[in-house]
Amino acid sequence: LEPEVVVRRQEALAAARLRMQEELNAQAERYKEKQRQLEEEKRRQKIAMWESMQEGKSYKGNLKLNQQEVESGASTSSVVPKSKPNKKPLRGGGYNPLSGEGGGTCSWRPGRRGPSAGG
Repeated sequence: LEPEVVVRRQEALAAARLRMQEELNAQAERYKEKQRQLEEEKRRQKIAMWESMQEGKSYKGNLKLNQQEVESGASTSSVVPKSKPNKKPLRGGGYNPLSGEGGGTCSWRPGRRGPSAGG
């Protein structure tokens, strides 16, 4: 191998590593900023809850209204909540575990009688 090729390859590798590290640092900074914003929002909600509690109001109702306002303001795209499909029950309506009917293959039987039955 030629030394020039090896040197160029190592320089390219170092440059790529540096680029990837800078990108990772930028992502970490964005994440930290997002966490700071979430902490600030939680702090504001706690302060609002404390103030409304001091005034004798129902603070839980106000908190729910504030959360709805924040969510509606934060989500600009229209997201449709998923509706759960109608699920059929796991067993038929006539299932009764105390009767012997409709239970399937599992049925209880008493153990064998014998001298080793305990004490």
